[in-house]
Amino acid sequence: MITLAKVNNNPQILKFIKKSDESLKTIGYTEHGLKHATLVADRARTISQSIGLTKAEQELSAISGFCHDMANFLSRNQHQYLGSLLFFDVFKDEYSIGDLIPIMQAIAVHDNDEFNQKEIEFVNKVSAVLVIADKSDVRRSRIYMEDLKNLDDDIHARVNYATKQSKISVDKKKKVITLTLAIDTKIVPIMEYFEIFTQRMVYCRKAANYLGYQFALIINKFQLL
Repeated sequence: MITLAKVNNNPQILKFIKKSDESLKTIGYTEHGLKHATLVADRARTISQSIGLTKAEQELSAISGFCHDMANFLSRNQHQYLGSLLFFDVFKDEYSIGDLIPIMQAIAVHDNDEFNQKEIEFVNKVSAVLVIADKSDVRRSRIYMEDLKNLDDDIHARVNYATKQSKISVDKKKKVITLTLAIDTKIVPIMEYFEIFTQRMVYCRKAANYLGYQFALIINKFQLL
């Protein structure tokens, strides 16, 4: 079976992630490199383990998390589909198609279709876990130092920079997945978070529901969802 240890040491995958981060940085996006890939992989594994998915599903979730953004060097638009195909091309001769398909599906549906404006539709539990792990990654360290001078002009940078803490927790008994944030309101009002992340929270709620859970959002100790 394919494992994260094999994937995150593959030179092609690492090069794709590096080039994707460089490309997005050039056009003003937040960090999408190894830090993001590793955090999302770790968070996906933790969520899948906490909700009781199988060991195999936990591994597939972590792999999907690590690879989900690696095709951004080709295009930001529809990078999810390109990433799915890249993943297949890299590993098609090493692993069975049955091992690869769930990961390909998860990568392909982790973002909405920008051209057709289609909403995310989940096809397996791995894909739902990936969405929560990815869309919940908001943190100060995603901002590049050279972008700090543009905080007043870039709401995405401002909100990420204002986020001092971000944590995902799972209450298996109450069937709730909770994203807890600590935001410095001296930098941004809470409303600015919702200006740019409302759709992401909708996706997280939809993903949690697919897994049989509710999604909760707590910001500065106040429950908002």
